[in-house]
Amino acid sequence: MKFKINRDHFSNGLAQVLNVVGSKATMPILSNVLIEAEKDYICLTTTNLDLGIRCKIKAEVKEGGAVTLPVKRLATIVRELPNIDVTFDATPNHQVKLSSGGSTFKIVGIGKEEFPPLPEFGDEKNFTLEQAELTSMLKSVSYAQSSDETRYILNGVYFNFRDGKLNLVATDGRRLALISKDLEVPPENAGSIILPAKTVSELTRMLDKGEKLKIAFNDRRASFQINTDKDSSGLVDSIYLYSKVVEGNYPNYQQVIPKETHQRIKLERELFLECVHRAALVTSEKSNSVKIKLTSNLLEVTAQSPDFGEAHESMAIAYSGPDLQVAFNPAFVIDPLKALTKDEVFFELKDEVSPGVFKTLENFICVIMPVRL
Repeated sequence: MKFKINRDHFSNGLAQVLNVVGSKATMPILSNVLIEAEKDYICLTTTNLDLGIRCKIKAEVKEGGAVTLPVKRLATIVRELPNIDVTFDATPNHQVKLSSGGSTFKIVGIGKEEFPPLPEFGDEKNFTLEQAELTSMLKSVSYAQSSDETRYILNGVYFNFRDGKLNLVATDGRRLALISKDLEVPPENAGSIILPAKTVSELTRMLDKGEKLKIAFNDRRASFQINTDKDSSGLVDSIYLYSKVVEGNYPNYQQVIPKETHQRIKLERELFLECVHRAALVTSEKSNSVKIKLTSNLLEVTAQSPDFGEAHESMAIAYSGPDLQVAFNPAFVIDPLKALTKDEVFFELKDEVSPGVFKTLENFICVIMPVRL
């Protein structure tokens, strides 16, 4: 196996697949990247058995073949190589010679036969989506995923393809974010998956490399084929991401969304975000709440803690309802405001014990539970 490759392209390819490999791999081979050379590209693959990524990088292949190498060490070496041209030469007994300018490295690899194959799909359901749109949708909900491992069903983002819509939902039990888009869903393709948090993170990182992506899934696995037509750093064809899904039934999230609207105010998103952010600067672990008070045409945000002191912010709004005061965890208010990009959001309140609801005109809802005043 022998090929010549651009150092920066090689480094970029390794960066795409690097994160899958954890610091405590259960088997030595899982710390390695599978490098396969064929035609005019090399294929890089990593897996931790739950999540696998494969990408292709253009290269001048002189002799095809395959070998696996420790991916983190290799990525560091390639990044530091002195010359843009890199020559990669592997012997049949998995010894690799890496040359660039005056640098030469000899690295011991492991044979391809020990590398676990990525899953193959059969009767999966599939959809094609716009990468930019899915990025925006994931960012709008992913902050609400639970990190509590005892509630593993909530450790991910729920994708629900049904009734002419794609709904993305995340909740940690104290807040819930939902965004939806219209999508043609043939009856035989309707279904849902819970995509694990780690996969959501990797997917979000990769979704800026082209126009489209294809998602395919069955009851146990999901795969994403991410086009790389916008990328100019050596990637060819598509990046493939394969993941196990969280098995189990997602809770009935519709029950959490208030059916009636009581007091609704229109807010300038950035202005409100800045007010809450500043007020939250005086909160502490024990006094972690901001109070939001509505009076005639005025919204006040206050916070206090015995350790630091008090903060008071006010902003003019259009409001003519009854006086109202409710307290929230500041992060629950800040996260959806940060994730959204629209200038205006709607905030709905009822009383001090009922949840607050953020909405936009574009099918976004975030329900946040109040804290005791």
